[in-house]
Amino acid sequence: MATVKVKFRASSVKTKEGALYYQVIHDRLARQLRSGYKLYPSEWDTERSKVILPSGIEEGRRYYLLSVKAALDNGLARFKELIAWLEHGNMPYTADKVLELYASPTEYGGFITYARKLIGELKQIGKICTAETYTTALNSFVRFHGERDLLFEEMDSNRMVQYETYLKENNVCPNSTSYYMRNLRAIYNRAVEEGLTGQRNPFKHVYTGVDKTVKRAVPLKVIRRIREADLTQTPAMDYARDLFLFSFYTRGMSFVDMAYLKKKDLQNGVLSYRRQKTGQQLFIKWEKPMQEIVDKYDTSGTSYLLPIIKDMKMDARRQYKNAAHLVNDKLKKLGERLGLGIPLTTYVARHAWASIARSKNIPLPTISEAMGHDSENTTRIYLASLDASVVDKANSLILKSL
Repeated sequence: MATVKVKFRASSVKTKEGALYYQVIHDRLARQLRSGYKLYPSEWDTERSKVILPSGIEEGRRYYLLSVKAALDNGLARFKELIAWLEHGNMPYTADKVLELYASPTEYGGFITYARKLIGELKQIGKICTAETYTTALNSFVRFHGERDLLFEEMDSNRMVQYETYLKENNVCPNSTSYYMRNLRAIYNRAVEEGLTGQRNPFKHVYTGVDKTVKRAVPLKVIRRIREADLTQTPAMDYARDLFLFSFYTRGMSFVDMAYLKKKDLQNGVLSYRRQKTGQQLFIKWEKPMQEIVDKYDTSGTSYLLPIIKDMKMDARRQYKNAAHLVNDKLKKLGERLGLGIPLTTYVARHAWASIARSKNIPLPTISEAMGHDSENTTRIYLASLDASVVDKANSLILKSL
């Protein structure tokens, strides 16, 4: 593996400054590159290869020496990242190649190149959700930074604070900002684990927490208005409304779980499925309103229960994502037509079920079990799993109230 050090070459004239240069050694071959900085011998510690600040120096000279020290540290970090990249890729290289790449850093790539490569690898091994979240965060960052690649050493706390300011100026909410930061941090940390860069903690001064959001629930009377709205002239909106109601009927089932329901999941009057998010298995007593929606659509050509993934030959996840976008767009328009004070989305159905259940004095543990909490810490609070019949009774009580 190549090594790199900073060396000092004194001037032949004792009263003049000497030059600082980088020395790269690989396979016993040494190559040198000028740093562009000069110092007096008294300002350099040859044994430790470090800039020193002699006592009694002028303030201006002191600031210059500090800037030289910072620049040399950054230069060494760049060299080490470049060498780590070459070693990680098992690429044959020479000391000359290291200097060549140092002079043209875009050839070996930095954070953005690494992130895109990582996303591609995640897709190849089936980690589609992670790849999509990383892509969303990276796209946001690229809109701020531009397409020019970013050396890992440039991923510092100042840049991330600037990015956070950019997001605030574009009215991005704190939770979305945190979402981008957490995913970018995950990408960066993977690079650190692979030895491509050192840990500089660039996210230490930006927000990466989760604010409590204002929940968007609607009361039972609004659910009735949504159910009873005449949408015969707008089939796409009618379709969106049906999926919204199906989510509500099934205790706020998430859209992704609805999309992947199979016909075989419905047996002997019980719908069973595992949450895509947590893997938790849930059981729901099949009710008449659910059957009415299923009967309304022809799904004979697929193994899926609902008309979301419609073509067995096409990518299922792409169909689910497209359907989710369409449904939420139509629900938003439906909400505007009904004069609702909040944007209507599939998420509203999930939270509405929980809020209405609570208003019916259904115990919180029952609601938690019914919805399949995605937090293990939360579900542990409720100890053992509740009897499914208790949950089904709660759901029946809500549906009969419609």
